Amino acid sequence: MNPVKPLNVKQKLASAKNVQLKYKKTCKDKDGKEWSLADPQATRALVALMDMYAVLGGAASHYGGPAAFAELMSATHAVMYEGAKAKKEEWFDLFNFVNDAGHCENGLYALKANYGFADLTLEDLKKFRSIDSVLTGHGESHLFPEAVMLSNGPLGSAISQAQGLSLADALCGKNRTTITAISDGACMEGEAKEALAAIPGLAARDLLNPFVLIISDNNTKLSGRIDQESFSMHHTFESLKALGWDVLTVEKGNDLESCLNAVQEACRRTAANKKKPVAIHAKTVKGIGTKKTAESSSGGHGFPCKSPSELKEFISEIYMGEKYPEFMDGWISELNGIEKGKAKSSSTDEKIQIGVSSAMIKAVKEGIPVVSVTSDLPGSTGVAGFRKEFPKLSFDIGVAESNMISVAAGFSKLGLVPVVDTFAQFGVTKGALPLTMASLSQAPMICIFSHTGFQDAADGASHQSLGYTAMLKSIPEVDLYNLTCRDEAEALVYQAIYKFKSDVEAGKTPRSSVFFLGRENFPRNYAATDFRLGHSQVLKQGYQDQKKTVSIFASGSMLQQAIIAAENIKSMGYSALVINPSILNRIDFDLSKDVLEKSDGLAVFVDDHQQLGSFAENYVLEFSKNGWLRKFDCLAVNEHFGQSAYNSIELYRKHKLDSDSIAKAAIKLLVEAL
Repeated sequence: MNPVKPLNVKQKLASAKNVQLKYKKTCKDKDGKEWSLADPQATRALVALMDMYAVLGGAASHYGGPAAFAELMSATHAVMYEGAKAKKEEWFDLFNFVNDAGHCENGLYALKANYGFADLTLEDLKKFRSIDSVLTGHGESHLFPEAVMLSNGPLGSAISQAQGLSLADALCGKNRTTITAISDGACMEGEAKEALAAIPGLAARDLLNPFVLIISDNNTKLSGRIDQESFSMHHTFESLKALGWDVLTVEKGNDLESCLNAVQEACRRTAANKKKPVAIHAKTVKGIGTKKTAESSSGGHGFPCKSPSELKEFISEIYMGEKYPEFMDGWISELNGIEKGKAKSSSTDEKIQIGVSSAMIKAVKEGIPVVSVTSDLPGSTGVAGFRKEFPKLSFDIGVAESNMISVAAGFSKLGLVPVVDTFAQFGVTKGALPLTMASLSQAPMICIFSHTGFQDAADGASHQSLGYTAMLKSIPEVDLYNLTCRDEAEALVYQAIYKFKSDVEAGKTPRSSVFFLGRENFPRNYAATDFRLGHSQVLKQGYQDQKKTVSIFASGSMLQQAIIAAENIKSMGYSALVINPSILNRIDFDLSKDVLEKSDGLAVFVDDHQQLGSFAENYVLEFSKNGWLRKFDCLAVNEHFGQSAYNSIELYRKHKLDSDSIAKAAIKLLVEAL
């Protein structure tokens, strides 16, 4: 068949024809040719500095993964950039490069700034993960298309798209090699495993172009060592040969010369026989650079330094005692100044997550057979305390959210009360079908899905769950709750577990309960005392004549902004009732009718969720059918993706969800109604 002529898609990736390395290492390949490569020590040190800027801004960040990948990425980019220069072609005409190790994107930013690629300067790295930067927590093509071909973040999502690139190149007769980087943890995901089987299968039918997969295998995921926390990946990687991959094993994945020779050889082999994709299986050390970080159970998944005062020693160890670039001392001084200028917080706010473990522990101590089924994020979602107290009731099935929910269905079917947990973005996107099948199988569960909406500010768009209600609210026998504080979490999660037990004992099939919650700290209690499943609470009772009152329904993390808005409304001579709807896909009609009567049918609905599919859609529809609404406004996200920011408030302001925006919307309704 003749090649298919594709549409003329504008190339946005930057050229590498004129890039020059500032910090480099030289080594010879097996043919004796000398190469200049980005210095992996510089990459690690720059990542450390970038991370500290983000940490001081209030964001999480990552060191271990990019540190492990430093040599592999130096070698890969040298082969792509220098190979293209030698042929006097653009690198992107010879290669597709895809990063599926999302936590390692900061290492690529550091490397590209070292090259000056896409006009990226070392100074630009200081803004990593801030709302003012395109250097987002994970690579975002929609924000930085000059350097990121495919967005990444949810592990295992980009390798599947990379095989599409290779298929398309083959169909269109484009002689291009696709190179994809992935971590061992990402290889646990269902999408990744499907691609690991499909790529060699399709290649054997001569449907793919040359394909190289680079695996960083350090036996480490977020919560610790993979083989100890869940199960060994040894057999998965052994199976690559049987699946049809040509496997190159690199025992020293942090040796620059070994990595250069492996990448060169992989490209040679797959170019010579594109029916046989090549997998570089590299043994790396997560967190390499400092002994303490590399030996920690998580390999320094997050950034291990708590203060910039630790950076001199940290970077000196990365450079093994040799002199590091002088400008880094200037950055460290700047960071020390930022730390000194930061006011010490005296807030008594705390994590909602604390209440989750408390509820689970209480239930087990009362004899309810609760089990925890997790997929690598218990420290972030709130179940870590339970798992520490009851390790025999805790199961980690690896970085595989879909499988986690399906496993829980099995536990449920045989009389246990399974609690699953992950970030909301992964729970609703990867969990929707398994939750549907669990409902069909009459196998309910309790889900803890954290980091809703813009609460996962620093990780960027790929991690920000702006459709969590929309994706699950139509599944029968599933109730969705949006938690606002620790006390509510402790009360409602416990009640859901107890009701699960009571329903089973009564011969009924329980409903699944999905609890959404934020990431940041919140008041332990918003002065509510009556937390009941399926019931809302009024947290501000209004101040003046009810004819000048507006009702504000604010979901989950937005409740705090609504309460601040109510105080602003009071200062302007009006009154506001603030309602925590709590349950998202069912309505507390009695309370809602009462508050809407008091506000004469004036209401504002606030949700850090896409407008489409938000809880407000349900509420407005039902309230309108009953004739309870006179005028209303909905504040939500209007068909936009998010981006990285140090804190959620920056994104709330940008998308008009902050307290000032809520107050303005409410005042507008009140003025128009007079």
